[in-house]
Amino acid sequence: MVHPLPASIDETLALLARGGYIAERELATVLYLCLKLERPLFVEGEPGTGKTEIAKVLAATLGRRLIRLQCYEGLDVASAVYEWNYAGQMTAIRLAEAQGQHDRSLLESEIFSDRFLVKRPLLQALEPHLGGPPVLLIDELDRADEPFEAFLLEVLSDFQVTVPEIGVIKAEHAPIVVITSNRTREIHDAIKRRCLYHWVDFPDAAREFEIVRRKVPGAHERLTREVVAFVQRLRSADLYKLPGVAETLDWAQALTALNVVALSPETVQSTMGVLLKYQDDLIKIRGPEVERLLNEARAAAAQ
Repeated sequence: MVHPLPASIDETLALLARGGYIAERELATVLYLCLKLERPLFVEGEPGTGKTEIAKVLAATLGRRLIRLQCYEGLDVASAVYEWNYAGQMTAIRLAEAQGQHDRSLLESEIFSDRFLVKRPLLQALEPHLGGPPVLLIDELDRADEPFEAFLLEVLSDFQVTVPEIGVIKAEHAPIVVITSNRTREIHDAIKRRCLYHWVDFPDAAREFEIVRRKVPGAHERLTREVVAFVQRLRSADLYKLPGVAETLDWAQALTALNVVALSPETVQSTMGVLLKYQDDLIKIRGPEVERLLNEARAAAAQ
């Protein structure tokens, strides 16, 4: 079922909350403006902080189709925008020749038509949809090569794509566009100028507790408080990769599966691989360091 766009910042907050996304008001404000002004949203932040989830929640709560373009090194137009069905075109050419068709211009108009056009995510997002304009998620743009960003400029500026053999394909209604980046490299200013920007930071303890409470309802309340307090303190350590909200949720789920109701040094040490994914970080957080962080977490959770 298609739902109308939120009419205020408060409605945007409520929309995200219905999808299980606990957002701060700053995010709700920029997201409301993106929807109101039909501008793409460009979000950066550490991995696991919920950037991709924004697009997923929008699609689910608004009843729109989610079209996801996962970026990677070497991504090109054929994979992201369109390509031609060359095998089908060759078959059509041979069939036309067998039937004695020699009008070259007529043949070209037939083989370079929508029938043989293979539409990839960016072009799919520009098509009319019965349920309203889709949510286009361009995920981890920083993983793509810099030249690929040039392909996005026309889409983000005018919501259109130029196919040389056909012409301009323009969306009747602009899709809802969310672009994410983990900032492994800087994205060109030309992309950012076409978007509204938001940095998704690690949540504070109160918001992270609410996130875990909603996402892992089976966790004991004491465990949830201690998990959040421990992760909050762990993020102050000198680690190669700080745990994100995704890791907090994974840890809470893992501990719940082990029937843990309160943290102990042994439990923390044995499950640390759920939170930390690099050997150097695991070496740093062990023994006395685990006990110190756990004592601080227990004190904070008891307040």
